[in-house]
Amino acid sequence: MPSRARDDCHRSCACRARRFRVGGLTTLAVAWITQSTLANASIGVRERTARHDLYAQFIDEAAKLYGDAMVSNKVEISMLVRAYALISRMRVLSSSDIVDRADAALRAIVDIYFSPNKTMAELRSEINGGKLDLLRDFSRAAREELSTLKY
Repeated sequence: MPSRARDDCHRSCACRARRFRVGGLTTLAVAWITQSTLANASIGVRERTARHDLYAQFIDEAAKLYGDAMVSNKVEISMLVRAYALISRMRVLSSSDIVDRADAALRAIVDIYFSPNKTMAELRSEINGGKLDLLRDFSRAAREELSTLKY
């Protein structure tokens, strides 16, 4: 084989090899970016779901305590401990604003246990005056925080 033909052949093979490497690297880069994006989205969904479930549990526990506190002066310690345990979990996952609002709601509920029980007329008056919803601030803050989390 003449030397010129051999050089052309080697150049052609080298070009093909370079194209193959560039194509392979491009495919690898696209696959890595895709996997990274999917992994981040999955983490975001799990984080949002965990916070949503935690906030819902806290609202349920606090509402039970609140209802009990309005008609009874006997504190249900186990329920109170569960609510504070939920706040402790919030300290790990949530903003300090969420924790502060949950803590304020729970402190207000404990204060109600030490106040005189409400009569039905007093409850009706508080409902009509919009004073009965101690968890409103917490719920709003939780909704705002959840809306900032990406899926």
